[in-house]
Amino acid sequence: MSTPAQRDFTLEPSDSERLANLAGPFDENLRQIELRLGVEIANRGNIFRVTGPAEAVDSTEKLLHSLYEEAADTTFDSHAIHLRLNTANVDHVVERAYAPQDVAIKVKRGTVRGRGANQSKYLHQIATHDINFGVGPAGTGKTFLAVASAVEALNESRVQRLILVRPAVEAGEKLGFLPGDLSQKVDPYLRPLYDALYEMLGVEKVVKLLEKNVIEIAPLAYMRGRTLNDAYVILDEAQNTTIEQMKMFLTRLGFGSTAVVTGDLTQVDLPKHVKSGLRDAIDVLRDVDGVSFTFFEARDVVRHPLVARIVTAYEKREASDRETGVAP
Repeated sequence: MSTPAQRDFTLEPSDSERLANLAGPFDENLRQIELRLGVEIANRGNIFRVTGPAEAVDSTEKLLHSLYEEAADTTFDSHAIHLRLNTANVDHVVERAYAPQDVAIKVKRGTVRGRGANQSKYLHQIATHDINFGVGPAGTGKTFLAVASAVEALNESRVQRLILVRPAVEAGEKLGFLPGDLSQKVDPYLRPLYDALYEMLGVEKVVKLLEKNVIEIAPLAYMRGRTLNDAYVILDEAQNTTIEQMKMFLTRLGFGSTAVVTGDLTQVDLPKHVKSGLRDAIDVLRDVDGVSFTFFEARDVVRHPLVARIVTAYEKREASDRETGVAP
C-alpha cells in the first residue's frame, strides 16, 4: 500500500458556477471521485485538500484540474463523472494504492453495511467497477448486497431501471411439468430476487415499479439481442449459465450501466459434461481492467451459524475427494 499523503492546491480561476458544476449537488460528484480513488477531498471555495495514498492523491489532483477546465462549458452529472473516471483509467492506481472505504447503502429498511472484510470489499468493488463477480457459498450476502446496491442506485437516479436475471435451469425438477404459462413456470426460479426487493422497497412499491417496467425480472434467455443502457443488471445463480450464455450476458452492457454476477460453484445444476459459464469467466476475465471479483468463504456466511459449519463440512469432503481422485 502506498504511503499516506496530503496535497493542497488551488483551482484557477476562482469561479463559483464552475465549482458548483464540478462538485455536483450536495458534493455528489466529489463523493463519487473519493469513493472511486480511495481518497478524502475537502475544499473551501476553490482551495482543495486531498488526503490518501500518494499515488491516488496525484491522480485525484490531475483529475480535478482537468474536470475544472471542462466545467467551464460542460455540465457534469454522475454519469459524466463516471465516464471521465473510466477514461482516466484510475482503477489500476486504486488497486495498488488504497484500503477499501466503508460503503453504507441507504434503503427503506435503513442502512446496509458489509459484515466483515469480504462483504465490505464486495460493496466497494460494486461501487467502483462496471462488472462485478461475487462468488461463494449460500448465505454470504452476495445477492442481498447486490440488490441493495441496485436499489440505492435506482433511488438516487444513477440508473433508470433495474434488471434482475436468473437462468431457468432445472435442479432435478422438470420445468415443463410446472403448472401455468411460461411466466408462471419461471417465477419460482426468480422468487429469491422478489424477496430481496420486497425487503428493500416494500411490496407495494415493487409492484408499481414492475408495472412501469422500471424493475424487470427475467430469465436469462430474454437478454439475447438487447443493449442495456443506464441500467443496473444482476445475474443471480450464474453457476448455472453455459459459457455462451455468460458471454451473451456480459456483452449486453451499455453506457451508464453496472452488472453484478453472483453464483456458487459448489451448486452447479448443469449437465455433467457442460462447463459452468461462471467458472469459465473467472478464468478468462480475472485480469481484465474494470472487472472485479470477490470470493466469499464459509466464514462469511451470515445465516444460521449451523449453515457455515455445513458449508465447511462439504468443502472438506470436496477437498478430500480431489486429493484422492474421487469423482464428485
